[in-house]
Amino acid sequence: MTDFKPDVKDETDPPDRHSWDEAKTTPVLDQGAVDPVYQAKAHVLNNAIQQIGMGKYQWELFVLVGFGWAADNMWPVITSLILPAVALEFHQSKPPLLSLAQNIGLLAGAVFWGFGCDIFGRRLAFNATIGVTAIFGLIAAGSPNFAAIGCFAALWSFGVGGNLPVDSAVFLEFLPGSHQYLLTILSIFWAFAQLLATLVAWPLLGYRTCSPKQTTPCTRSQNFGWRWFMIAMGGFSMICFILRFVVFTLYESPKFLMGKGKDTEAVAVVHKVAAKNNRTSSLSTADLEVHNEEGQQSTDAAAALKRKLEKINLTHVRALFRTRKIAYSTTLIMCVWAFIGLAFPLYNAFIPYTLNSRGASFGDGSTYLTYRNSLIIAVLGIPGALLGGFLVEVPKLGRKGTLALSTVLTGVFLFGSTTAKNSNSLLGWNCAFSFMSNVMYAVLYAYTPEIFPTKDRGTGNALTASANRVFGIMAPIVAIYANLETAAPVYVSGALFIGAGVLVCLLPFESQGKASL
Repeated sequence: MTDFKPDVKDETDPPDRHSWDEAKTTPVLDQGAVDPVYQAKAHVLNNAIQQIGMGKYQWELFVLVGFGWAADNMWPVITSLILPAVALEFHQSKPPLLSLAQNIGLLAGAVFWGFGCDIFGRRLAFNATIGVTAIFGLIAAGSPNFAAIGCFAALWSFGVGGNLPVDSAVFLEFLPGSHQYLLTILSIFWAFAQLLATLVAWPLLGYRTCSPKQTTPCTRSQNFGWRWFMIAMGGFSMICFILRFVVFTLYESPKFLMGKGKDTEAVAVVHKVAAKNNRTSSLSTADLEVHNEEGQQSTDAAAALKRKLEKINLTHVRALFRTRKIAYSTTLIMCVWAFIGLAFPLYNAFIPYTLNSRGASFGDGSTYLTYRNSLIIAVLGIPGALLGGFLVEVPKLGRKGTLALSTVLTGVFLFGSTTAKNSNSLLGWNCAFSFMSNVMYAVLYAYTPEIFPTKDRGTGNALTASANRVFGIMAPIVAIYANLETAAPVYVSGALFIGAGVLVCLLPFESQGKASL
């Protein structure tokens, strides 16, 4: 794979029930993989969903999946927002330990729910992830000490960590191939989540939080704002859970049912989706069972897990390193994700704490200003995400140019923040950081899967995500020993962003205007 070549596809009439195998949907795994019968049936189901097209069911699911995308960003932001108040109330000398607990929970959740949804079903995992998040978020409001809030942060993050792997699987398995771009559009929920969290935090935390300048001990009654905030955000997640579990009827994934040998139930789900969209499907059980003649399909939980592991087995890993150019590209993009995985939480997770502590040294570090400024910073993230979507299509700039420029500028603005002489100038630098970092993430999420071949894309995404999460766990450890009240973490974070931007310039592939393989 040295050049990107567009796939030539027939976009004419949808296939009839006797021509599913000639349709335009292409399976992710090669023929002859672990379970060829499963692959053949999955191909039939893909084409059945494509025949139904985009409709009411998928649009409702789009919104509900957006709740999961929102939770993925909102709860880490919540942790950063309550950090100053929690540290003051519990007299904690190492506040970043709260972020460490959170990141461990995120990693564990991603692994458990990502693999688990192939064993006990998409429907259960889809509802449970946000339900777990809501329950432990609400319970955390009553935390009696720092150890308790740390445990609850790990537990709510265990739910949060499963949102993206589970929700993306659910959405893609009901989404026609012609509308898979909607997975990228979901990032708008990610940006709005930060805005919502800071908007709620401003009145609650801004008025009911101890000041870092006060000389008397910080008591629970003086510092109750963060607890009301946890109740509010836990309540919001509980509403999202109720909408998912009670109001909306999520059908079990047809592919999951088929993988369990329940072909009739899988076909029934396809027809239910078609009916909700006011359309019909010509899919029948016979269209699936005809492939049983090709061999014996494994339908137990072990087989489901084995199919999941197939996506990350050494065959697909080796494929991403099979030539010098592809190996070079894979290694570089993993390093980019790793650098950003350490740099972003090292600074972003502690912005309220930094605003609070440095504001105090400027003589204007009130809790009101801290959370007002956090809200302003969050607002700037939304146009940044939208601009990123525009710049990637600008000729001669493209994905690589936009990503490299935005990543380097993110680091530059961090270095600039160390020159701030008052809270207003610090706010200005942080707004610039928020704007550019959202441009960066908008491009990074789109560019990364494009440079992996389709059959190995799941493995490539898993490798980059793992590098990002592992280095994310290192961020609070670095913060502890670097001292958040100094500029040291800012310098480390800025240098990592600039280093990541330089690595982007060295990537061998530009995917603008080209179809991914």
